[in-house]
Amino acid sequence: MPSAASPASPPLRLLAIETSTDTLSVAVGGGVPGDAPWQHTGPGAAQASATLLPVVQSLLAQAGWALRELDALVFARGPGSFTGLRTACAVAQGLAYGAQGAGREGGVPVLPVDTLLALAEEARHQRALAGLEPPRVIAALLDARMDEMYVALYACGPLGLDPVPLQPPRLCAPADLGEWLQQGLPQALTPGDCLLAGNVFPSYGAQFSDLAGERQTALPTAAALLRLAPALLAAGRAVAAHEALPLYVRDKVAQTTAERERLRREQLVRLSAPVSAVTPLDA
Repeated sequence: MPSAASPASPPLRLLAIETSTDTLSVAVGGGVPGDAPWQHTGPGAAQASATLLPVVQSLLAQAGWALRELDALVFARGPGSFTGLRTACAVAQGLAYGAQGAGREGGVPVLPVDTLLALAEEARHQRALAGLEPPRVIAALLDARMDEMYVALYACGPLGLDPVPLQPPRLCAPADLGEWLQQGLPQALTPGDCLLAGNVFPSYGAQFSDLAGERQTALPTAAALLRLAPALLAAGRAVAAHEALPLYVRDKVAQTTAERERLRREQLVRLSAPVSAVTPLDA
C-alpha cells in the first residue's frame, strides 16, 4: 500500500499497434492487470494502411484521450510482414511527431516491442485466463512464409515473461525446430517443458509432429503489447520517434524461381522418405 508521502503514480495512457501479421490489432489503455482496454481487431495486411489511422482516432475518442496526453506509443517492431512492420513504425513515428505539433514538446515516446515477445505474452495470458499453470518456457513461432518460421524463446514464471529472450528472434526451418530448441533451452529443461505457441501449426506442424511440448495457437496482439509496456517503459526501453525502427530478421521479401523449386523438391523428399533417410539435396 503506497504511503501518503509517496502516492501511487497515475495510470499510464498508452496506444498500442500490432500489424505484423494478417490481423490488424490496436488497443488503448494503461496496461494495468484487470483493466479492459479499448481495442479493435480486424483485417490487416494491405488493408492496415488504410484503416489504421481511423481506428486509432476512434479508440482515442472512446477513451477520451488526446494524442498529446499519451505516455507512449507502443508498436510491434517485428519480425513479421515487411509491409505491416513498415506501416506500424511509420504510423507510430508520425503520431509521435504529430503530438509534438499539438503542443507536446519533444513528442510522445515510442516503445518498440519484439513481435515474438507479444506473441508469447498473448499465449501466457490465454493460459492464465483458463486457470492453467504458466509454462516454464514459451517458444514463440510465427509463420514467415517460404517454408520458414520466425522463432524466439522466452522464460516464463508466475510473475510473467522475462522480456530478455533465452534465444533472440531468428529464422528457422520447421524441420530444424527440435534442434534449435535443444540448443536454446537451459540444461535443466527438455522440449517437453516448453510451450510451443504461434500460428504455424496448420502449415508446418507435420514437420515437427514428433517434438514433445504442448501446442497453443496464438497471435501477437495490441492488448499483449499494453500488458508488456509498463515494465518495458520502467526499464527505459522507450526511444525518440526517429530511433524507432522495424526488426526484419529476414533481409529479402521474395524467393527466386530457383529457390522456390529447390524448397519444393526438399519438401517432397521430406514427405516421401523416412526421417533418418532424408538427405538435403544441396549436400
